[in-house]
Amino acid sequence: MSTFDDRENAFENKFAHDAEMQFKAEARRNKLLGLWAAGLLGKAGDEALDYAKEVVKADFEEAGDEDVYRKVAGDLGDKADEATIRAQMKALMAEAKAQLMEES
Repeated sequence: MSTFDDRENAFENKFAHDAEMQFKAEARRNKLLGLWAAGLLGKAGDEALDYAKEVVKADFEEAGDEDVYRKVAGDLGDKADEATIRAQMKALMAEAKAQLMEES
C-alpha cells in the first residue's frame, strides 16, 4: 500500500470516528436536556427517564436541532422561554462532550 493510500484510509477513519462521536454527543445532550425538562415538568425517576427517551427520539424527525427544540419547547410551554432552552442545549452539549471524553 502506498503512503497516499495510508493517508486516505487515515482520513476516512478519522471522519467516521468524528461523525460517530458527534452522533453520540448529540444523543447524550438530548438525554440530558430531556432530564432537565422533565425536572421542570415535575417528573422524576422512571417517568423522567421515559421523557428523556422521547426527547432523544424526537431528534430523528429531521436534521439539526430544531426538532428537539420544538419537542421540549412545546412540552414546557411557559415554564422556559426560547433563550433558556437554547442556552441549556448549548451548555448540555459541552457537558455531553466532556462526559464522552472522560469515558474514552
